[in-house]
Formats: sequence, structure tokens, C-alpha cells
Amino acid sequence: MPKENEQKLRDFFAKFIEEDVDNDTDIFGSGLINSLFAMQLVLFIEKEFHLKVEHDDLDIENFKSIHAITNFIQTKQSIKEPASK
Repeated sequence: MPKENEQKLRDFFAKFIEEDVDNDTDIFGSGLINSLFAMQLVLFIEKEFHLKVEHDDLDIENFKSIHAITNFIQTKQSIKEPASK
């Protein structure tokens, strides 16, 4: 699932950013995105992955790279799904 999530994120980024974004590229630090795009990214994550991004989730560490976002999504999905017995 993480690879599938990663590809969905790559496809989303490709719509808005012309350069190829490496998994560990700091998308904020590199100047590839701005605050408006960050809001679009949060809305995309909520819609595409059926998650609610809470106020406490809005930490730059959760969104600074494709790798960080993929980990964030995976963590939120594991919390959302009840553990099997």
C-alpha cells in the first residue's frame, strides 16, 4: 500500500510541479511549493485517502517530502483501521 500511496502522491505533484520530485526532497525548503499548494495537498490527502487531517497533524515534518507524506498517510490509516485480533 505505501508504494501505491506514493504513486498517487507523485501523480498529484506532477500535475502542479514540472520537475521530478525525489522521495526525500524537502518540497518546502526547495521552494517547489507554496502555502496555497500546501492547502491543496491537504485537501487531496483527505479526499484521496479518506482521512481527516486534524489541526495537530499540520506539522511540517508530516508534509515536507513524499516520503514523509507517505508515512503520515500510513500512520493515519493504521489508526483509522481497528487492529485485528
